[in-house]
Amino acid sequence: MNIERFVIDINKSQLDDLQKRLDSARFCDDFSNDNWEYGTNATYLKELVDYWRTDYNWREHEATMNQFEHFRADIDGMPIHFLHKKGVGPSPTPLLLSHGWPWTFWDYQKLIGPLTDPAAYGGDPADAFDVVIPSLPGYGFSTPLTTTGINFSSAADIFVKLMTGLGYGKFAAHGHDWGAIITAQLGHKYADRLIGAHFTTMLPLDTFSGGVVDERFFTAADQSIAEKNAMFFADGGGYFALQTTRPQTLANALNDSPVGLCSWILEKRRDWSDCGGDVESRFSKDDLITTVMLYWLTQSFGTSARFYYEAVHRPWTPSHDRNPVVEAPVGLAIFPEEVLGQPKAWIEHYYNLQHYSEMPSGGHFAAMEEPEQLTQDIRKFFASLR
Repeated sequence: MNIERFVIDINKSQLDDLQKRLDSARFCDDFSNDNWEYGTNATYLKELVDYWRTDYNWREHEATMNQFEHFRADIDGMPIHFLHKKGVGPSPTPLLLSHGWPWTFWDYQKLIGPLTDPAAYGGDPADAFDVVIPSLPGYGFSTPLTTTGINFSSAADIFVKLMTGLGYGKFAAHGHDWGAIITAQLGHKYADRLIGAHFTTMLPLDTFSGGVVDERFFTAADQSIAEKNAMFFADGGGYFALQTTRPQTLANALNDSPVGLCSWILEKRRDWSDCGGDVESRFSKDDLITTVMLYWLTQSFGTSARFYYEAVHRPWTPSHDRNPVVEAPVGLAIFPEEVLGQPKAWIEHYYNLQHYSEMPSGGHFAAMEEPEQLTQDIRKFFASLR
């Protein structure tokens, strides 16, 4: 596996082209949409885009990202970008952090310092980690992706090769969204390689090929969980239906329009976070725009959306038929506004559950919303396994 240093350095011509597109943006009329029930509110979108045009400075964020060491590896003919930060402590634990959609590797920015140098943040040096944060195949700087069939299970295989290439025979793993499913797959297929699997989103690994949680696991007290899950797909599942069936149709539009791309991602940041309808209570304008920029500048929306298509059209194949399905030690951090939940009985059946925490606040983007809570839970779980 060939690994090379990588520096984020966006060509000025790309930034100039973006500026022209923002300056000439054509917005839709919007009315009776103060609560975003029809989708992204145009008044706020205009406000955000105006800030993007006049005040946002990509070069500042690029410089901040470049304070860390970045690399790109060639794995199975695919470029895989990753940030790698060594820990400060007596024996740092290698930790893979996997993101989801519409995430980027940079959503873990607030965890890097506390996880790698806990003493500098009032923690115990024994809790230090060597942090590896890849961009998923086809996301961000892990582009261009021209290979079909790449989904969460193949990403798990790729990340094992990455960690092996970095010299980590065993490692810890944490993830959200797709990253959580990747982490669960690692705990299923590569349990012997995993110190433990910590994540925040729970789905059966065969969800995308028709698998469901047996209703017998839902007690009367769990009906609110079932109702919340059903409402998520009934009210907010349009993105899922499109990205699992015709992702390229959408990609053709959003790869040409930065405002359209922003609108698509912004809605999810607002709806899936614990923000009470005020997206800037969780993400600054710069946070929101930087996420969009990482998709825009790398032209990676299309292949990120295909991740859904490939999950549905390349059914998950189990590596064993034992229970629990995920045999590696599992730690779960449950944030109250996470978009999907599962009954405790199923969790204990499906995972080798060793640690379970219910958080007081936070949603689907916990690494950005509640970084201190999440950091403490990651430390606590993996310390319990030492």
